[in-house]
Amino acid sequence: MNSNFVDYIKIYCRSGKGGAGSVHFRREKYIAKGGPDGGNGGKGGDIIVVGNKNLWTLLHLRYTRHLYAEEGGNGSSACSTGADGLDSLLELPLGTICKDYNTGEILCEVTEHGERHVLLPGGRGGMGNEHFKTSTHQAPDYAQPGEPMEEKEILLELKILADVGLVGFPNAGKSTLLSVLSSAKPQIADYPFTTLVPNLGIVSYRDNLSFAMADIPGIIEGAHEGKGLGLRFLRHIERNAILLFLVPATSDNVLKEYEILLNELRQFNPELLDKDRLLAISKSDLLDQELEEMISAELVGIPHLFISSVAQKGLTKLKDEIWTLFTKND
Repeated sequence: MNSNFVDYIKIYCRSGKGGAGSVHFRREKYIAKGGPDGGNGGKGGDIIVVGNKNLWTLLHLRYTRHLYAEEGGNGSSACSTGADGLDSLLELPLGTICKDYNTGEILCEVTEHGERHVLLPGGRGGMGNEHFKTSTHQAPDYAQPGEPMEEKEILLELKILADVGLVGFPNAGKSTLLSVLSSAKPQIADYPFTTLVPNLGIVSYRDNLSFAMADIPGIIEGAHEGKGLGLRFLRHIERNAILLFLVPATSDNVLKEYEILLNELRQFNPELLDKDRLLAISKSDLLDQELEEMISAELVGIPHLFISSVAQKGLTKLKDEIWTLFTKND
């Protein structure tokens, strides 16, 4: 298993508390009873998340269990304001959802490079006694404390952002297709569940265009209930613009297998069926013309095509079909 793919992290986060305001009176050689000059406290640091398009997993946070922002400095004499506490930044790959671990509330989603969200704001600094002087109360001997910090257990969940998501049972040929169409090098073998983590590849198209394709670990019947790799990877499909279903030509019943896959997505999230989708019958170098026509007769009304990654069959047409889906709403 590729241990470099991490898509689920829990971190305890704590912002910085605000600095206390100062109680101080001006005292100089020839000014025995100067007025109040206590400064304000500094603001506590925030916990901030930032989108980074160069990150693909949460691996860099694997050993980050606690994240603290700096406390604000206390105010001092001569109306000096305390220093603001330093913020703590969490750089996240695009497609990351930040949740409150205890309530499940979604706090924010990071989808663009450079996008910033304040997860936990730092406390405001307290006001010094200089702020409270009035014409009738010229020597206030009190100041505000800083506001307290905020703390939360934050759950970070990555949903891969890809243009095309490959959906199919284990050993349907998804990894092989991705390796042929892109420079990705997923683990490939002739047994189920070779792919245990999502893989992402960039597919080149005509005129220097390209699109991102994600190989999602194989679904099995009952995946929406958590069977097999189940719910852990079904969520990655939610962020794909187009779903490319792969059913091998060696399947006993291509239509039935396709319908089982559709049902798993429907049970997990019915909105997934609103996405554009295309069916590719993989390993079709094993079929002759007559068998292809028999399979096509069962798939009336379902957009489909026959491909073979090994024999390089139908791959150009596949990319054309995918690009047509991309541009149909432009």
